[in-house]
Amino acid sequence: MSVPTVSPRGVAETRRMLAGHMNELGLLAIIVILYGVFGALSPGFLSANNQVNILRDGATIGIAAWAQTLVIVAGEIDISVGPMVAFIAVIMAFLMKVPVPLPFALIGGVVLGLCLGSLAGVLRAIFSVPSFVATLGLWSALRGLALFMTNALPVTFDDNDTLDWIGDNVFGLPVSAVVMVILFGVFVFVSRKTAFGRSVYAVGGNANAAHLCGINVTRIRILVFAISGLMAAITAIMLLARLGSGNAGAASGLEFDVIAAVVVGGTSLSGGRGSMLGTLLGVLTITVIGDGLVLYGINSFVQDVVRGVIIVVAVLLNVAASRRSGRHV
Repeated sequence: MSVPTVSPRGVAETRRMLAGHMNELGLLAIIVILYGVFGALSPGFLSANNQVNILRDGATIGIAAWAQTLVIVAGEIDISVGPMVAFIAVIMAFLMKVPVPLPFALIGGVVLGLCLGSLAGVLRAIFSVPSFVATLGLWSALRGLALFMTNALPVTFDDNDTLDWIGDNVFGLPVSAVVMVILFGVFVFVSRKTAFGRSVYAVGGNANAAHLCGINVTRIRILVFAISGLMAAITAIMLLARLGSGNAGAASGLEFDVIAAVVVGGTSLSGGRGSMLGTLLGVLTITVIGDGLVLYGINSFVQDVVRGVIIVVAVLLNVAASRRSGRHV
């Protein structure tokens, strides 16, 4: 009986495939380790109820993170996500309090998200305002507006069966998590199988070369920010359903969790490189760490320190990976 042999070419292809997914494999290992550590330290961590909470918290980060991945892959950044989510939720709560029928209130929130995201895109693409500065301005303006309009108090409205369903579970899973998974599939398809997705990577890799190849760089930049605004609106709907009110203080710090998840997932801050699978694992990593620290009773200020350390370490690893790949080119 002959022993099957593996050709050197097959070995090389296997190594190349593994090397291309080292970040995802590393994150999987980290998630397994985190589950083991937190499961041992906090008995309630592994409970079914806590796993549902992790999914619900992960959905708040994940829905916005899918769009943030495209933004960062395009060589930009959007730090206005948190205040935008809170502001849109407040506006929808005010509309429902009037009362405006729920479908019109939700559509109004979605349109508002598209407009706010497009505004950031126009500032970047047409007026050449750096995306960090443009979205920082939005961050400050939207946060201030939301606090001013509500006087820092929750905006309540009458109970709504549809919102109650959105904030509840279906087949034991949070509706928000189901929405997150569906949107994940949509973004995977868009990023891998469409001309728009390939154009986003091209613009992030080299905007000048992409322009010379016939890609409308201005349009791509506006679209990625518009999509980010749209995902902020969907996140706002999920948050509104979960809290049962519009709160200007809600989603505080969400933008940092979203950016951390994307960067931890291996998306290059310089643009042109990243994957939705990596972002998904990054979302799980950030969510599991946050949940585990809360259950273990770690001070909330220390949690912010841990989050900051994670972001810095992820960026350092990202830079190291970029330099290593550059040496092999």
